[in-house]
Amino acid sequence: MGMQANSGRPRIVVLGGGFGGLEAAFYLRMRLGDRARITLVSDRDRFLFKPNTIYIPFGLDPERLMIPLAEPARRKAIALIVSPVREIDPARQEVRVDGQTIPYDYLVVATGAGMRPEEIPGLAEHACTIWTPEEMLRLRAGIQKLAEKAREGQSQEVLFVVPPNNKCSGPLYEIVFMLDTWLRRQGVRSRVSITYTTYEQGFIQAFGPRLHTVVTEEFSRRGITGHTRYVVERVEPGRVFYRNGEVLTYDLLISFPPYVAAASFPSLPADDRGFIQTVLETRQVVGHPNIYAVGDAADFPVKQAFLALLQGDTAAEQIAARVLGHEPKLHFEPTSMCVMEQFDKATFAQVPLRVTGRPDLPVEVREDAAGLYKVGSSGLWRLGKTLLGIYLPWRFRNGEPFHAGLPWEGMELGLKVMSAVLAR
Repeated sequence: MGMQANSGRPRIVVLGGGFGGLEAAFYLRMRLGDRARITLVSDRDRFLFKPNTIYIPFGLDPERLMIPLAEPARRKAIALIVSPVREIDPARQEVRVDGQTIPYDYLVVATGAGMRPEEIPGLAEHACTIWTPEEMLRLRAGIQKLAEKAREGQSQEVLFVVPPNNKCSGPLYEIVFMLDTWLRRQGVRSRVSITYTTYEQGFIQAFGPRLHTVVTEEFSRRGITGHTRYVVERVEPGRVFYRNGEVLTYDLLISFPPYVAAASFPSLPADDRGFIQTVLETRQVVGHPNIYAVGDAADFPVKQAFLALLQGDTAAEQIAARVLGHEPKLHFEPTSMCVMEQFDKATFAQVPLRVTGRPDLPVEVREDAAGLYKVGSSGLWRLGKTLLGIYLPWRFRNGEPFHAGLPWEGMELGLKVMSAVLAR
């Protein structure tokens, strides 16, 4: 099935309505205009701005984080199919969804990640886990109950757990800092002990020593007890058991579970957790040059929105260049960028990464890009977090990619100026 069938316009199918999928679809339309037919398949009819779900436990209405997909798809002449993906058939170049088969010339798989808390016995039953808005609302109820008991004079213990195979612990660090600030503002922090445990060798291990130092200093300033190399084995009511023999108690347990691929595609090469194996620089699926995998669905070891956007841009640019007969302008150079909310201030991090191939430390800071490694904390970074939370939904509502055009150049310039002044 070549791209000359059907009037010579290549058929590009994007699977997934999250960061990587929408970025790829909108970037492709921007680069190709009407020279391709683009179909977006999503199992939901709305995009969730997931980085800001951290505010839900502290009162934000989840509906404010939702963007309906129908309008940006219509605006950009992208066919939208709301359905789970049932099968990818690379030999026939077809995708099967509920009720129909969709042929493609190029395919972008961006079906995301899911959580598997049941890997840790007792975690699903006893912990408030963070992933979906529903889970964040349950955490809100848990925090409110904790604060009520503290107001009544009861001492409370909050325990945070990062288990093995979690692929992005950053939001849990945001929540521990936000919780500390919130409890202080409620006047009950003195009755609540907070302990943070992670299986990793350092705090936010993937993002290198500077962020570990920032977190260590913040824990000390806030009176939070932090433990690295604490590998959780099982959870019981009120108690967590670790591989090192330690047992910690809790009244409220908060955890970010192990990751797995959200959808399984036996026809594509994948690792033991279902993440699709890719060529790092191009995002092409190994052995399938017309299929690309981006974001949480793919095998890059860190799962994060900004990295998903970069991967979406790369895949879209690679496809656009092939359609247009040009050399691609982009290859995937993994650089994480995040702003970590703490309520009283925020921490900015820009971290150039490289894949190591080591299971214990799958990525590390690139030594040859030290000038790009920046970390800084300030109340002003909360403004940066707010602006990103306005800018990206605005772009996606209009069917425009995040990393493109004059608006992004302005946003990027602002971040550069702020990082020059407020990060080292």
